[in-house]
Amino acid sequence: MPETKHTIKQDGIVSQLFTILQHYVIFFVMVAFVTTCCMMLFVSTLAATLDITLTSESINKAAKLTFANVLLLSFVYTVIDSVRRKLTVDRPVKHITDAAERFMQGDFSVRIQPVKPFGTEARFNEIIDCFNKMAEELSGVETLRTDFIANVSHEMKTPLAVMQNYGTLLQTPNLPDEQRVEYAKSVTDGSRKLADLMTNILKLNRLENQRIYPKAVEFDLGEQLCECLLAYENVWEKSEIEIHTDIAEDVLVQSDPELLSLVWNNLFSNAFKFTGAGGRVTVSLSAGEYYAVVKVIDTGCGMSPEVGAHIFEKFYQGDTSRATAGNGLGLALVKRIIDIIGGEISVTSEVGVGSTFTVQLRIAPRREHR
Repeated sequence: MPETKHTIKQDGIVSQLFTILQHYVIFFVMVAFVTTCCMMLFVSTLAATLDITLTSESINKAAKLTFANVLLLSFVYTVIDSVRRKLTVDRPVKHITDAAERFMQGDFSVRIQPVKPFGTEARFNEIIDCFNKMAEELSGVETLRTDFIANVSHEMKTPLAVMQNYGTLLQTPNLPDEQRVEYAKSVTDGSRKLADLMTNILKLNRLENQRIYPKAVEFDLGEQLCECLLAYENVWEKSEIEIHTDIAEDVLVQSDPELLSLVWNNLFSNAFKFTGAGGRVTVSLSAGEYYAVVKVIDTGCGMSPEVGAHIFEKFYQGDTSRATAGNGLGLALVKRIIDIIGGEISVTSEVGVGSTFTVQLRIAPRREHR
């Protein structure tokens, strides 16, 4: 490695010397051309005006003097240009390359200070600005990646531990059938939770990478809401939750019914999960001239503004103890689906009062209604 670095350094010095020589040759040619033209014009005009006869000796002497001046001026211009390039080009380029090398080594916190515009190419600041924005974006992506791995590991750890423990208990000799069934159910529940987690991760990944494309068809939104709500009949009956509906008829939308069913199932599941026995869940659908508005209202525990600001983030759960069922991906899925199909979603909530999720979708053009 030291020999390699030494070789690279030598190659850099040779390259710099070659560049300086190139610049000197360029300046020499330019100065020689300009000086020769000017001297020829000056001498010929002076000789014609003063009626002076030029001898070969005087011409040779003047030519040698001029050539020496050209060499000196070319050297001076080369030095001045080298200093100028060192200050206005090489220095900002070195800052950028040094930052890029640190960035390639995994230091996403690196940022480049803008260069002073005086005497420096202003477009360097455009490059620096783009680099800083790229570093900021990738730094955020790296943070998300780290959080994602930590959250997935946390979510997988609990069901795996449960399955391992109950699997060990199932190996106990002479285990009563009642306990064996109970332990087997716990193992099944843990595996189901893992399967749901993996399914949601895959769905969210496909949605975020635009591998799922909405297939827009016209359908009755009210009928879909009723079908999704009826799927939770056993849940609300078991929890003794009161159901109120106010669903307008003949509200047609042009969207992807499969993706929207994921939205309603997640919203209904959350509403029932956080609403205690004797509570109430209300589902309403209304339609304006251009938009249909769906509201899912519960009288559950509600949430603070701080929690509400983060509920659409992946793996975020207001219950930091994670005592409630779920993996924090449902509402992230909902938000991504609504963004893809061109709708809007919002939430209002109050601790101890309940939450209201509002989804706004564009209705099908009236000319298509029958």
